[in-house]
Amino acid sequence: MELGKIIAINLKALRMERNLTLGQLSKISGISKAMLSDIEKGDSNPTINTIWKIANGLNVPYTKLMDGVEKEATVVRKSEPSVQTGESDHYRIYCYFKNTPVRNFELFYVELDAHSSNATIGHSEKAQEYIYIIQGELILYTELGQHTLQEGDALVFDSSIAHTYINQRDNLVSFVVINFYQN
Repeated sequence: MELGKIIAINLKALRMERNLTLGQLSKISGISKAMLSDIEKGDSNPTINTIWKIANGLNVPYTKLMDGVEKEATVVRKSEPSVQTGESDHYRIYCYFKNTPVRNFELFYVELDAHSSNATIGHSEKAQEYIYIIQGELILYTELGQHTLQEGDALVFDSSIAHTYINQRDNLVSFVVINFYQN
């Protein structure tokens, strides 16, 4: 099933479980009622930040909106994850493992094109983000400071605050992100 359709089904189910109208969800997520309606109908492919805003408004992990049925043992082939983009196509993420009732983390493969950046809103409270650089150089900027990471470097930080991924180099940077949600 297409990612947009999965998000549509999960968004409607989560909204209905909480007895929220589209207007109420709009207020708590900061996403317009019209956009939420389009997403619920499967007529929109929401950006990463839009999904984060909705997830934060519903107080659920990011991938809860993308949940599908998962087998006990799952192999994810490189060609399987759907690409999601930031506000531009210069930032691409591929979700390999979603948060589930028995898994309190999400695992993403991320690509950021040369001379580009992507700003991300803060994730849920107490969330931690783990980053491992596969290739290239990444600058991670938050209000608390800036970190420059090279190939093979790793970092963990409080991802409940807004953060920006920056690639100032001439080559693509690729990295793994694990979002961990403390119970």
